[in-house]
Amino acid sequence: MLDFNHRPTLSESLTGRIDVALQTEAQARPPRDYLGASRLGVACERALQYEYLRVPVDEGRSLAGRTLRIFAAGHVFETLAIDWLRAAGFELYTETSRGEQYGFSAVSGRLRGHVDGVLAGGPESAGLSYPALWECKSLNARSWKEVVKRGVTLAKPVYAAQIALYQAYLEPQIPGISRNPALFTAINKDTAEIHFECVPFDGALAQQASDRGVRVLQACDAHELLPRISRDPSHQECRRCPWQDRCWGGRA
Repeated sequence: MLDFNHRPTLSESLTGRIDVALQTEAQARPPRDYLGASRLGVACERALQYEYLRVPVDEGRSLAGRTLRIFAAGHVFETLAIDWLRAAGFELYTETSRGEQYGFSAVSGRLRGHVDGVLAGGPESAGLSYPALWECKSLNARSWKEVVKRGVTLAKPVYAAQIALYQAYLEPQIPGISRNPALFTAINKDTAEIHFECVPFDGALAQQASDRGVRVLQACDAHELLPRISRDPSHQECRRCPWQDRCWGGRA
């Protein structure tokens, strides 16, 4: 039952104002006009098509203010991790000499990726080889523990595909970055625990993800919808998808 006499608390009022401001800011940003390497490990190729074509999400599925706050907090944790690694003696670069983020562009700019950083050196005791890709993620306690237990490749296939693609596409720019294992950093947002993991280059995974990107782009050009991940709209990936109603509306 609605309580028409309820007056928002100070926290509710201020949080609401912050969330509206964040949503307004997000809507004002120019939409991405390329397929991002960080997304090519997503389970459903049709969802990737909707994303690339900038198809409006279902009603009520837009990014909520809380989600935008979580994204913003992730950037803060990444900045902290950069400072921590540098303080520990690592030579970590996050920008090129021109002040641009390290990344790559393929398929006439329609497939792109931007990396968190490149390690050029560090303490001998770390036992790492350089140059090495550096990727950082901040995770809630449950996801962080899963990564620690199973490793990033099994626990977070999307991240694994992202890392492999970056290593492959950056090799011409930074020789040796695909030969040396990447350093994956996961920060527990609840406890500030840090997990470090070396990820050897997986050429087969990189090729698979790259082929997938081309397949998605070709299907978009041909105005063809790729198959869904499941035949059941109640599948967990479908239930979480922001285009579930659109996708399953015609049951095609």
